Amino acid sequence: MIRTPLRPLARILDARSRGENPDAIERENIRLRHEEMRDRARRRAEGRLLVLAVMFFCAFGVVGGRMAVLAQSEPAEPRASVAGAEIFAQRADIVDRQGRILATNFDTYSLYAQPQTMVDPATAADKLAAIFPDLNRDRLLKDFTGTRKFLWIKKKLSPEQQQAVHDIGEPGLLFGPREMRLYPNGRLAAHVLGGASFGREGVHAAEVVGVAGVEKFHDERLRDPGRSNEPLVLSLDLSVQAAMERVLLGGMKIMNARGAAGILMEVGTGEVVAVASLPDFDPNDRPALPVTGRPDDSPLFNRAVQGVYELGSTFKVFAVAQALDLGLVTPDTVINTKTPMAWGKFRIRDFRNYGPEQSVTNVIVKSSNVGTARIAMEIGGVRQRAFLEKLGFMEASPVEITEAAGSKPLLPAKWSELSTMTISYGHGFSTSPMHLAAAYATIANGGRRVTPTLLHGGAQGPGERVISEQTAAAMRGMLREVVAGGTASLGEVPGYAVAGKTGTADKPRINGKGYEKDKVIATFASFFPAHDPQYVLVVALDEPVETSGDEPRRTAGWTAVPVAAEIIRRVAPLLGLRPEIEPGELAAIRQASN
Repeated sequence: MIRTPLRPLARILDARSRGENPDAIERENIRLRHEEMRDRARRRAEGRLLVLAVMFFCAFGVVGGRMAVLAQSEPAEPRASVAGAEIFAQRADIVDRQGRILATNFDTYSLYAQPQTMVDPATAADKLAAIFPDLNRDRLLKDFTGTRKFLWIKKKLSPEQQQAVHDIGEPGLLFGPREMRLYPNGRLAAHVLGGASFGREGVHAAEVVGVAGVEKFHDERLRDPGRSNEPLVLSLDLSVQAAMERVLLGGMKIMNARGAAGILMEVGTGEVVAVASLPDFDPNDRPALPVTGRPDDSPLFNRAVQGVYELGSTFKVFAVAQALDLGLVTPDTVINTKTPMAWGKFRIRDFRNYGPEQSVTNVIVKSSNVGTARIAMEIGGVRQRAFLEKLGFMEASPVEITEAAGSKPLLPAKWSELSTMTISYGHGFSTSPMHLAAAYATIANGGRRVTPTLLHGGAQGPGERVISEQTAAAMRGMLREVVAGGTASLGEVPGYAVAGKTGTADKPRINGKGYEKDKVIATFASFFPAHDPQYVLVVALDEPVETSGDEPRRTAGWTAVPVAAEIIRRVAPLLGLRPEIEPGELAAIRQASN
């Protein structure tokens, strides 16, 4: 800045020439300079005051706006902040094929404590122990008076429990919002759904993760935030599932069985409409895994998928179907059924003596082990194994639940001639009821392989052809005769033309050495209606005993078959199947001569 001189020479000289005092000029310049400085300082102060006023106005506006928002919000407990990544708790729903809820989410709260802010730890410990009997009062008091700064008390609270804790009035007891998994139908389809639990946990949220069943198999898809509003649609029908479980439970009790399994499957798509394993559990309160005893002692064990059993005479169907398809036999071919059949030091016997010869059809209808073994010898072990592999018996079931991965069938270490004979009638080869249902669906639908699925609408097209349509039709006719007048006569349901095959297999000992005495796995594999199959039903009972007669009866014809018949009677109307008269053969038309 250039200052104006206080004693400018030109003015001084001019003032002296006029006889004036030059000092007056200096005083005047000093006065003017001070006035300019004062005006400049005033302008600077006014600007600063204006900026400060604007800042105060903005600050009070923000505070006032926040107060307005808080005044309109619902009152809530203060929340503690925790470091870490954000937890996405939202999980997609699971619904049945009709859109009915099988699994959904439920808002609740967790209870935690900040001991350093507690006013009366002793009273809080006493009252919490009274509200939650499973909590230890002394342990709580020790934690409240120790050095801990944060303490989880309960991960899930009911509304009543939350209110009771709130009434304690302790500021150190705080609530954190939670989203938990809810199964509104309780035990229904428990083994399919499996259950969920908490993974990563924070004060404001918890990660819900699947622990079994479809919840675990589809965990990544269910947790995807981009698909949280898109439910997972299962092939189950809730009404059919409920009816089947109710009948199966009643049948298990009446037959004094240790456990039971049931599978209802569409023959064309492989979609599982209902699947049950008993005993079961409530996925809302999933029990802990057992650490001792047999695996199937636990209600968590899925007998329909996890359990691999020798399924007995239900396997005879595959030996006969393959022999028909290869042209080795026809339904009327006579087979040597003289019992016992000797092979080295081993003897193969029938349940009773059916005579020295039977047709192939009667081998199935009467369920002859000897006849089936002779047919299997005609096929040979190599071709038998390849055929069973085509039916899906050499690999774990592809059905979409976690437990299916462990359901790989148990094969003989060496596929000998003896193995070929015994496997033909279901002995020495263990598989799951789910495998059996898919294989029977292959026969029922005309000979194309079926892949079981628990997803609705996602079924693939027809699989590879395993047997010809003619062979499949012949097998359907034989299996219809099994129910009409064979070992499954108690399975007849008027109007629905049931076809199927029984199987009664001795139960192996847990140590793998021999078989239990008077303990069997009784199975009935069926489909209906026989003339136009729509559904396959497999029912298996573990250690059943029918005691209505003079002697206990354990065979499938007396145990599994009546239960399956009752299931069909209950669920067929729910499936939209109307009872109808089974079509018969047309009478021969003769031309009359003139």
